[in-house]
Order: sequence, then structure tokens, then C-alpha cells
Amino acid sequence: MKPSLKPTRPEFSSGPCVKRPGWTPDALAGALLGRSHRTPAAVERIQAVLDTSRELLGMPSDYRLALVPGSGTGAFECALWSLLGSRGVDVLAWESFGRGWATDVEKQLAIPGARTLEADYGELPDLGAVDFARDVVFTWNGTTSGVCVPDADWIPNDREGLTLCDATSAVFAMELDWSKLDVVTWSWQKALGGEGAHGMLALSPRAVERLEAEPPPRGLPKIFRLTSKGRLAEGPFRGQTINTPSMLCVEDSLDALNWAKGIGGHSELVARSRRNLEAVAGWVEDSPWVRFLARDPRTRSSTSICLAFEEAGEDAAGRAKAMPARLAEEGAAYDVGPYRDAPPGLRIWGGSTVETTDIEALLPWLDWAYEETAPD
Repeated sequence: MKPSLKPTRPEFSSGPCVKRPGWTPDALAGALLGRSHRTPAAVERIQAVLDTSRELLGMPSDYRLALVPGSGTGAFECALWSLLGSRGVDVLAWESFGRGWATDVEKQLAIPGARTLEADYGELPDLGAVDFARDVVFTWNGTTSGVCVPDADWIPNDREGLTLCDATSAVFAMELDWSKLDVVTWSWQKALGGEGAHGMLALSPRAVERLEAEPPPRGLPKIFRLTSKGRLAEGPFRGQTINTPSMLCVEDSLDALNWAKGIGGHSELVARSRRNLEAVAGWVEDSPWVRFLARDPRTRSSTSICLAFEEAGEDAAGRAKAMPARLAEEGAAYDVGPYRDAPPGLRIWGGSTVETTDIEALLPWLDWAYEETAPD
């Protein structure tokens, strides 16, 4: 039977993800619209985003943090183009974004001797095969596969190369070991339901040392330049952005960060996301038609919860299109289809801004939609 209860907020998109509970446009009332982003008041608001992010994430005091253009993609591209080239590179790829970074490293940057350690959707590459004498590029969480690294224990403290981590869909929902990460990037629209176009770039002291001591063997566009006269350019790390940001988006990000602080900080964000995963896990156990794409429970993402159909072939591919469409028609769930390169199934965002009660209300609708889209 068709369920009678619908999620209060049926937005389960993996990016932009749903805004924090209780959000209304009134949260943006304090935005400095029509003001130069270089005016002291605007720089102060941007700096507040940097400072609040550092505090919320427990970032070490000697790490540098900047707001950069181009969302999480722009932030990570900035890191790749600015830091790689002085030694070999290992890229870990087990879903679409990791494979995209591998393409950049191998074809665009053409790093000599670059290696890509790959795994199919649902699996991780062999982490024991990574060579930490080289620079290492990886996503903490595979947004399109629902597979994340279980921890950072596989990264040695005495590594020679840098670790560059795309943490876009993990940073505010999973525990990161900052001591193992030299570069960390994320965006606002996945992390806490913020607006797009802006990225965050965190650099360890080792990464700053690389920038200053070993300039990249290539020219850089203006929006990637993090140094000036051989030294770190301090401006971007003090609220003085490389190009013009949206002060409306800055205000929205600050609102989300302050909400996170108010509910208990990073530990509560992690707990909220874990509860969402646990709710789905309990339902999967009782649903014979579906499974997690990530077979190892230790590597199951609590944000991009990716499910695969037990059936295969044309029936599965058809359902992967039909089910999200039926759910959207009913107003029960929006944007729960799989990523275009992923196996047929569903993808449900379970990040910290999603209420577990909405996840629980969604699950009976998935069973209903599965039956409704049965092949003739």
C-alpha cells in the first residue's frame, strides 16, 4: 500500500544538499549586499567563516585555511596544480571524482610516473599498496559510490610525500585525522547545505613548505596562485579572497556553521549522519531487493548512502530511472537516482542537515516505488 506519511523535507540530493533544519531566507538578512568584498566589514564576515570552520572542525592551529573560487572542484584543482610535480604521484580512484583527479594528474598535469590505484564501485583500492614516498591524492568519501576510507590509519606519520584529500562530502559528517592530511578541500553545498561556487582549502605546514620551496613546474592561472615572490600569499588566508565571492553565500555559510555549533559541534554532526545511515541499514536488512553498494560495513558512507538493486540487467537500469521519477511525482523524495556512472540503484543523502525522521519516513516509500515499477 502507498504510505500515508511523507518526509517533512523530501530533499535527499547529494549536492546541493538540503539546508539546515529551520532554515528560511530570513537567515540571510545580515548579508552585506551591494558592498565591496574588500571592505573591512566584508573581510570580517569572510574571516568569520574561516575562523568558525576551523573551530568547528578542530583544525590544528598551524594549518592555513582559505576561501577559494570554484566550489570543492576549484579548491582541489588549485591544490593539484599548485603542489604536484616535484615527485611521483599515487592517485586512489574508486568512483567518478577520484577517476577525474586521476585524469588531471596523468593527462592534464602529465606528472611523470603517476600511478592510479583503482577499484570498482563498492570497493576500495588496496591501501597497503600506496607509496608514501610519493604524493598521494584521494577522496575521503566517494560521493558517487557511497564508499569511504574507514580511517586514516593507513597513512604513516613519517610519509615523505604530501597527502591531498578531497573531503567534500565527508568533512562535516566524518572524523578526519588532520595529522595525516596535508591538503583538505571541501565545498559549502555538500558539507552543510550551503550555496555553490565557493570552495575551502586547508594546508598543513608541510604543504606550505612545499609551496614556498618547490614552485610548480608550470604556469598558473590567477585564481590558483597561492604564493607571491616565493612566499605564501597571506591575503586569501585572512579573508581577502582571490576573486569576488558572493556575500549572500558567505552569510548562508556562516548561518550553517553557527547552527552546527549550536547543536553540539562536530561530534553531533557526525552522530546525526551516523543515525541516518543506521536507519537505512536496519531497513536494508529487511528488504531483499536492495543492498548497500559498499559491501564492507566499515567503508559505508553515512552521507552519500548508495544502494544497489539485487537484480541486474535492463530491469535494474529501468528501475534506477523509474523509481526516482515516481517518488518525485508523489513528493516523497527528490533526486535519489544513482550517479550516471554508478551501478543501477538509489543514492540518498544522509548528511548532518538531514533529519533521521525524514529518512525513516522515506524508507516505506522506497518499498512502494519498487513494487510500483515492477516490469510488466
